[in-house]
Amino acid sequence: MTQTAATPEPPAPEAPPAQPLLELRDVDVLYGRVQALRGVSLHVQSGEVVALIGSNGAGKTTTLRAISGLVRPARGEVLLEGQPIHALGAEVIARRGVAHAPEGRRLFSRMTVRENLEMGAFSRRDGSELRADYDRVYELFPRLRERSTQLAGSLSGGEQQMVAIGRALMARPRVLLLDEPSLGLAPILVDAIFEVIREINATGTTILLIEQNALLALDVARRAYVLETGSIALSGSAAELQQSEAVQRAYLGM
Repeated sequence: MTQTAATPEPPAPEAPPAQPLLELRDVDVLYGRVQALRGVSLHVQSGEVVALIGSNGAGKTTTLRAISGLVRPARGEVLLEGQPIHALGAEVIARRGVAHAPEGRRLFSRMTVRENLEMGAFSRRDGSELRADYDRVYELFPRLRERSTQLAGSLSGGEQQMVAIGRALMARPRVLLLDEPSLGLAPILVDAIFEVIREINATGTTILLIEQNALLALDVARRAYVLETGSIALSGSAAELQQSEAVQRAYLGM
């Protein structure tokens, strides 16, 4: 009796890639006659930590400023869930869920820690949930609870960085932009800040991170981009870039 071989089933079609939560498409930024960004394209999926590394003056901070509406691209698009936001003002972009903890903290130095956190919630209308978010920030940064009535300008550098991140979290962001969170901090505080970054991401917050310590950035990130003189030079998984000889020589001190 002859047996007929079973016809193999065709492979299931691959699911289309998810729409990025945040995307830049061919973004140029000019400061007068100086071109700070040239055709920058990158994307961040929901729930990711993505790092942007590069030397000083490469355009990293300008990239975050273009996303948060502090500068307007001369060309290209910034999209949030597929919707363009690059022509909107910074306040509108913040209301749509993009929070920016800038380089240098930029706190209100003559206001208390609590008042600085309140400023992070300026765009919210869900007052009944604010208390839970203050508690969340104080759980992430217990020292801020102790310093809640202290003027922000009198805090140490590490404590000021905690306030800057906490203030951004008070907006309940869908995307958190972190610009050099370890800048000027002692190594023990750097480790603490990065542990908090991991905790923030574990609760579902998407993060785009600029960090001078490329090894730390690639350790916490899922993917990364290398920015050189205003253009994307390399991109890939964090593990791939850690193994890249060019990245090791230029940014990892190897």
